[in-house]
This record gives sequence, C-alpha cells and structure tokens, in this order.
Amino acid sequence: MQVTVNRKDIKFYPDASRKIARFLYTGDERALNAIRSVLNLSETSVSQTLSPVLRDYSLRHRNISKIFEKHFNRIAHLLKQLGTEPESLNISQKILIGSYFTMEYSIEAAAFFNPSIVEHPDQSEIGKDGKRVILSFRATGEGHISSIVFRTGVLDKNNNLSLEPVGKMLEEAEHIRRHVYDKTSFSAKLNEMKDIHAIIPSGLILDKLNDKFTYGELRDCIKQARSSLHLTTEKEALFNQITWLASSHYELEFSLDTNISERVIFPVSVNEKNGIEDARFVKFTNDNNETSYYATYTAYDGTAILPKLLDTKDFYHFRVLPLHGEIAQNKGMALFPRKVNGKYAMLCRLDGFNNYIAFSDNISIWRKATLLQKPKFPWEFVQIGNCGSPIETPEGWLVITHGVGPMREYVLGASLFDLQNPEKEIGRLKSPLLIPNANEREGYVPNVVYSCGSMIQNEDLIIPYAMSDYASTYATVNLRELLNELKRSK
Repeated sequence: MQVTVNRKDIKFYPDASRKIARFLYTGDERALNAIRSVLNLSETSVSQTLSPVLRDYSLRHRNISKIFEKHFNRIAHLLKQLGTEPESLNISQKILIGSYFTMEYSIEAAAFFNPSIVEHPDQSEIGKDGKRVILSFRATGEGHISSIVFRTGVLDKNNNLSLEPVGKMLEEAEHIRRHVYDKTSFSAKLNEMKDIHAIIPSGLILDKLNDKFTYGELRDCIKQARSSLHLTTEKEALFNQITWLASSHYELEFSLDTNISERVIFPVSVNEKNGIEDARFVKFTNDNNETSYYATYTAYDGTAILPKLLDTKDFYHFRVLPLHGEIAQNKGMALFPRKVNGKYAMLCRLDGFNNYIAFSDNISIWRKATLLQKPKFPWEFVQIGNCGSPIETPEGWLVITHGVGPMREYVLGASLFDLQNPEKEIGRLKSPLLIPNANEREGYVPNVVYSCGSMIQNEDLIIPYAMSDYASTYATVNLRELLNELKRSK
C-alpha cells in the first residue's frame, strides 16, 4: 500500500537580491595601491567619492559604514608600509578605504535547498493548534559556496504554512569568538586525522603550549616554528593540519535587531571555506528537561570534509565545534532528540552507502558505530542514508531516509526503530515515500528529492524537502497511516 503524500503549494526559490557584504582581498600589492590612491585624495575628493557609495549601499545593507570600518581594520597594518599610522586617518578616509576591501555576495543566487524544520523557541501569539516553526536551508551562491539561512512561519491546524516576513538586510554574525583549547583533547582529535604524525610529531608545536591555549597562541607558535625551522613538505602539511583543526572552534553572535531570516551562518574557519553543507537541526531535550537546538553539518574546504556541530538556544548565539572520534569522518550525521538509555545517540554513514548508529557519553566524541541498515530495495541499491534526526513517536523512532537508485535518482523512504533499542528495526517501507515528480526533477542536480529534518504537528509528519538541489518545498503525511504501514512492512 502506498502512503498518501500531500504536497503543498509553497515553494522556496533562490533570490539573487539577498546578499551580504564580504571582505575582499586580492593581495598586498593591489591593496597598497588602493590605499595609496585614497591617501593622495584631498579631503573634498574623499567626501565626494564616499557620498554616493554610502547613499547607494546603505539601502542594501544595515550600517554599511560600520562594515567598511571593520574591513579597514583588517588591512590597517598595511599603512605602516606606506609610512602612515592608521590612527592619523580621519573616519571618512578609513571608511572609504574599507569600501575598496568590500564586495557583495549573493548567498542564494544559485540554489536554496536541503531544508530542515524545528519548533520555534518563541510560541507567543499563536492561535489554537498553530505552531511557529523555523526552517533552515543550505543557500548556495557564486562558486557554489554554501551557508546556512533561515525562514520562519506558522503552521495552522491543517498544517498549511503562513510564512512570516522575510528581511532583506542580511548580516553575518556581529561577533566571532575563538575557542580556548584543551591540549589533551586537541591532540587526540589531531591523532584521529591523517597519519602525518607518524612522520612528524605534533609535539613539535603542542609541547610549547600550555595545557589550555587560544587560537592566537597556537597561530603565533606555528608562525615562530615556520620562521625558525627548516620546513619539509611533511612539516608544512602538519602545520596546516593543526591550523585547520584549531580554526574549526568558534562562537557566533548576531545582533538583537536582526530578524532570523536576515542571519547568515557563512563559512568562518579554514575548513569551511568551500561551504557549510546540509545542516540537520533538531530540538534536543536534556536530562533536566532543558531544551537546546543542535545541528550537525559538514564543513568542506575543497578537499577534505569535517563533521561539525552547531549549538544554540535562541538562534542569536551559536557555538560551533568539530565532532571528534573515529566515526566522525563522513557526511550525514544526525543526532537523536534526547539521550537513549543514558547516552547520546547518532545516526551516521561511515562507508558512504549503509546506515549506522552510534552511542556516546559525550556529545562531541563518537568512537564506535553499529551497522543499522543496508540497501535492500532497488530504489536504494546505490546507497541509503538518513534525512535528518530520528523523530520519537509512541510506536518507535521514525527515521526518514534517502535512497539512491537507477539514474542516480534520490527518493525518500521511511523506517521505524524500537524506542528502547533503536538498533532494532520494526519496519521499513518497501516503496519510496516520495519520488521526484515532473515538477521536481529538473534543477541543478536532476532527479533528486532530499530533506535534512522533519517534525510532527497536528498528527501529520511535516517533511520539508529540496527539489533537484535548486529550490525547496514541503509535504505532509498522516502519521497514523505511515506508522501503520511501517508496522505492516516488517
């Protein structure tokens, strides 16, 4: 029996008008030429040049002069090469120079896809049977660099979604705070990565640091080692690896006057420079019945991937850290919404084509996993994976899966696992739950439907999903009908 899927009319399309103001740097020589040219302008010329820039771009960005000043501060050290102290410049000169080191980046011009959905922490002024929700998306712009963005809306009693207004003044985090590292855990994570240490010991750097150290202290130590040691290829690779790992810990804080649709989690660390991919958000309840929101995602630097974890309570302040452990080396990790038998639980895909489950006493350390599912049906013979965190129901843990079959067609499936022992499969749909239809199969990557997280509301399963890696929509499925079919499919 085929489960009934109710596709909704709402579509989320890429919007090229949504952009952020990014720092632009093309090398010291060109930077010095631009700075020198501004310094040679008269006070009147500075004002005449700056005025139209502020007039035009203040309509496109919140507090653009503050952004220009921040970008000036990033290159201010170059002024000393021109015999000028940064403090000697007036504010107009600083802001004008900063504008030459700023560019607009359209964050979602190419694609708006791979959504997840969670309950909003603010449920005020919502009518009966309604629920305010947050949808996260993978937004992709020039160069296929991915970031995380959000939309909010309210589901009514029929689970029709009314979108709340979308802001146009997008912002990256107002503050970025680096992490304080513990030498023992940092060294352990380093040892889980590549086998360079067999050639060059990491103690070459770490032995010179205190038990607790900052990113800046580590960076200075590496800089000193580079200048004093004869660098082989292996040493240089080790230094890059240490820096790559250290840069992956940070905290983000957004201004309180931003709408959530204006907050952009854009790559910050070196290991994310080519994108933040496929955030799987989940509302997590701890042992004290306190709520946090976690998201597992994949950091990509163009060559290697690193699974990472976002942690927030309010979607203003985010903590970011890598996931440690031998199994935290692949895409598609999805956290359970609570502990299971006293341990954190995670779905993962170690080998690229099977589903696994892992348990841990520490939310950021994952060392062992057990095989959970193999491809079983023709529509998943290439691979099977999760489409977000498991959802707790009275009948068991509901997991939406993706399967890849002929012609690299991605479809959605569903499985049910025992609440007390989620390694035990209760049932699994024999046919796909959702297949790309004629309107969904054309896009950046044809023949793909994909989701990063669903939720239950008003006795329906709400599934947001991407259409061929270009745009997104959502569908609903009657939960009782789905659970009954899963139990029959055992």
